[in-house]
Amino acid sequence: MKTIKSIIGGAALLLAAGTAALAARTDLVVGVVLEPPHLDPTASAAAAIDEIVYANLFQGLTRVGRNGAVEPSLAESWDVSEDGKVYTFKLHTGVKFHDGTDFDAEDVKFTLDRARAEDSTNAQKQLFAAIDTVEAVDPQTVKVTLKTPQGAFLYNMGWGDAVIVAPESADGNKEKPIGTGPFKFDSWAKGSAVRLVRNPDYWGDPVALEKAEFRIVPDAAAAIPALLSGDVQAFPQMPVGDALSQIESDPRFVVKIGATEGETILAMNNGKEPFNNLKVRQAIAHALNRPEIIAGAGYSEAPEIGSHFSPANSAYVDLTGTYPYDPANAKELLAEAGYPDGFKATLKLPPPPYARQGGEVVASQLRQIGIDLQIIPVEWAQWLEQVFKNKDYDLSIVSHTEPNDINIYARDDYYFNYSNPAFKEVINTLDVTSDPERRADLYKTAQKIIAEDAVNGFLFQLPKIGVWDAKLQGLWENSPIQANDLTEVKWTD
Repeated sequence: MKTIKSIIGGAALLLAAGTAALAARTDLVVGVVLEPPHLDPTASAAAAIDEIVYANLFQGLTRVGRNGAVEPSLAESWDVSEDGKVYTFKLHTGVKFHDGTDFDAEDVKFTLDRARAEDSTNAQKQLFAAIDTVEAVDPQTVKVTLKTPQGAFLYNMGWGDAVIVAPESADGNKEKPIGTGPFKFDSWAKGSAVRLVRNPDYWGDPVALEKAEFRIVPDAAAAIPALLSGDVQAFPQMPVGDALSQIESDPRFVVKIGATEGETILAMNNGKEPFNNLKVRQAIAHALNRPEIIAGAGYSEAPEIGSHFSPANSAYVDLTGTYPYDPANAKELLAEAGYPDGFKATLKLPPPPYARQGGEVVASQLRQIGIDLQIIPVEWAQWLEQVFKNKDYDLSIVSHTEPNDINIYARDDYYFNYSNPAFKEVINTLDVTSDPERRADLYKTAQKIIAEDAVNGFLFQLPKIGVWDAKLQGLWENSPIQANDLTEVKWTD
């Protein structure tokens, strides 16, 4: 009898151990729509880079958390001078880069000086324009002196473009990223997946996941079977197509519809005829039927926008009525602009479904007022090179997922080719204003100026349709910054 009890007891222990092993799953496959052009967030505007590396591989002095607030990261604390111009950051000790080199104040100085240098390739170089000097006071202290006070400076330091890199490895980060984060780069199978592994030497709280794979799943036709089969366990931003109700009714999954910073626009080249003509841009604005475009793009949950600003922001102004859908008025404006018979133009569309599918609807709507668009599909790398960098385009559709980025309309060399001194003055004032109420008023004024100028066709705010295994915890419901932060993700029973 004792032997039988021992056997039964041993089997129970084995069963318990097996159950514990199942409950302690530590791997995760995350589906993402776009493959990044490379993996260096300080050298490209592509959101697909930050969606993999932000907070996971790379870290900044500060970070933007899941609720949109600025939080400490590599800087454990900071002091600000009374005049708002000097920031003294106290850095965490014992931090190492993934290649084993030490992180210290010299790395911060290198990163910020590199980002603001004349030959900088940082896509958001403007974030660092207010910096006058960066001083490594001692290994754990950095003093940053600004030319003028900047209300958003700590927030700016939380962007992916401001992550800290080391001089020893910075040049190789595109293919072999080396940061200070809780995950390390493992491999990249081009066209398929980027794989990360847990960093055993991480300076902060260890992550629960041992392995994480970001798998490229470009559309609903591939995403839905991957989810249902369990090959992919989470889609932070799922191309769900018409299957949303089916997935919502399946108890194996959680569906979270949240907000993003993704202003989806019909971008216009304001520096090129005929789009340098306000009446032409107004005509295009009147020709856009937003509900049809939203339905065609496959995002029935998306809120309409009338300017480049998120409806989730407290300073948002509803300007969708500035140029209401009115094809007859659009035709009159085209005639007044000297185009009674319309004109031909090109529409370059990057890979996301909101662009490719929404672009078909936009082309159909503009055709009704006499604008004949040639649709040119381009890959993401081509879009970045042709449209964003070289401004070689007429029209395009893209979601701008950077946080609070209305200031891009004040940049002289930005791909919209838009210039308005009054708008620049508002943004310049905003940069040196810290009072929340005054900043909100300035944001509202800025929204109205670009809406009235019809700089772009403002379409909708990209919703975040997150779908993942019901046993997963810690994924973000909203996207206050372009990131798929896995630092708090774990499996439950």
